[in-house]
Amino acid sequence: MTSSPASGAPSRDEPPPDSAEPGAPARLSHREVVVVLSGLVLGMFLGALDQTVVSAALRTIADDLNGLTAQAWVTTAYLVTGTIATPLYGKLSDIHGRRRVYLAAIVLFTLGSLLCGFAGSIHQLAAFRAVQGLGGGGLMSLAMTVIADITSPRERGRYQGWFMAVFGGASIVGPVVGGVFAGYDSLLGLDGWRWIFLVNVPLAAVALAVITRVLRRVPHTPVRHRLDWGGAAALTVGVVPLLTVAEQGRAWGWTSPLALGMYAVGAAGLVVFVLVERRMGEAALLPLRLFRIRSFRLGTVLHFTVGIGMFGAMTTLPLYLQLVRGLSPMAAGLAMLPTMAANVAVTLTVGRLMSRTGNVKVHMVTGIGCFTLAMVVYATLGVDSPLWQVALGMLFMGAGLGASMQTMTTLAQSEVPRTDMGAATASVNFFRSNGGTVGAAAFLSVLFSLAGSRIAERLAGAFREPSVRQLAEQPENAEVLKGVLRPDGSLDLEDSAFLHTLDPRLARPFLEGYVGAMQAVFLVGAAVLLLAFVIAAWRVPNLKLSDE
Repeated sequence: MTSSPASGAPSRDEPPPDSAEPGAPARLSHREVVVVLSGLVLGMFLGALDQTVVSAALRTIADDLNGLTAQAWVTTAYLVTGTIATPLYGKLSDIHGRRRVYLAAIVLFTLGSLLCGFAGSIHQLAAFRAVQGLGGGGLMSLAMTVIADITSPRERGRYQGWFMAVFGGASIVGPVVGGVFAGYDSLLGLDGWRWIFLVNVPLAAVALAVITRVLRRVPHTPVRHRLDWGGAAALTVGVVPLLTVAEQGRAWGWTSPLALGMYAVGAAGLVVFVLVERRMGEAALLPLRLFRIRSFRLGTVLHFTVGIGMFGAMTTLPLYLQLVRGLSPMAAGLAMLPTMAANVAVTLTVGRLMSRTGNVKVHMVTGIGCFTLAMVVYATLGVDSPLWQVALGMLFMGAGLGASMQTMTTLAQSEVPRTDMGAATASVNFFRSNGGTVGAAAFLSVLFSLAGSRIAERLAGAFREPSVRQLAEQPENAEVLKGVLRPDGSLDLEDSAFLHTLDPRLARPFLEGYVGAMQAVFLVGAAVLLLAFVIAAWRVPNLKLSDE
């Protein structure tokens, strides 16, 4: 965001800048940067945790609220509002200071968490998750903006490595935390899964206290900006209908009149958004001039495509572990630990290597390649696949994300002027969140679109066996199947709890149907990541990061 500094004094809540040059980095010592970092990682942890914390518990939540096939709304609502809000946070923080806007984001996030803890339906929960996302969108983008403010491009690899470790670790710890709470039928008088959201309240209180103190160390030169509300409105109109049809396409029909109407509204909104951004110029929500910078353009494209795979895998894999392998939510969360271990180890290692050598591309290409291989491993999983095969895929995924996420962010920031750093960092987060929203919605939508027909095929084949028909006619099994098999021959998959009570031989066709649908979903993810690998290997320049 290029704009000249306001003629007034620096904001009252933060000290004057150390440098007289507008937009120049505030040269803090390593110790001072670490103090600031300690506050930022708390906020980032909260935001990243709630992107995936519901994934392991989603089946329990959806069964309790009777909305298994509508569960994607719970994930996508958070990602949609966070995606839309992210660019606004960059602009607001330029005007009012990073600390003040960061604190406002935490308060909004906490309010959404409280509302989620007392939701009474799956759609109400999705609405409250949208409130959470409005706050969460600022927690991550502002953290990376502050570090970019006070470090050189090469130093960023060292410090952003910690951010990416926290981001990746929280994204993977999320299912563990969600699984632990979902494993309780009741905790202190409330459903166990509700504590997934209520536990954010004390964590947010700690984050508020720490950030209030440490961000006073970060200088801020306020700038005059008009807020691009027209661009925000047009972006909302453009993005929300397309994400909605991604989630509801299986129910509406991908070429139904309603779906076609959504496509048209979304396309019109995006066209209007581009026109508004061109007219707004320096005050644009996402300045179009940034896309003339090759490294920024490639970084945002890669964040979008890798984000599709990341969030798609993080929402689908726990369903495999629970629906197919029969793990409890807590066990499914703990089973994701290999991903976290690989992610943290590789993230910190790559961060130090980037700081020492200034090389980015080699780590990025290797990371995206590992993640692509993980999707291929997931696509080979069957009903009886050994858990070591699942863990192997998790190790590849954790290592791939650890090597690629921070390098893609550094690539996008590497050639951007410091006066545009807030807008650039917000844009990176916008595209990653947008990709994540598409991935979570599309993966689950495709999964449940395919699952019904594939389960029906396997049931038809199983019922040709006289022994299976006799088994299905037994009173206890017949009663269970009555709630699943509709008179018109379709299936009611809103509640998966019946798999626990159905005879294993009758449950087998359901499990095989789910696995077949998941294999197709993971192959789609592998294709998307292969595209990202090709872009990274053949289009990204071999940059050497500056130490200034």
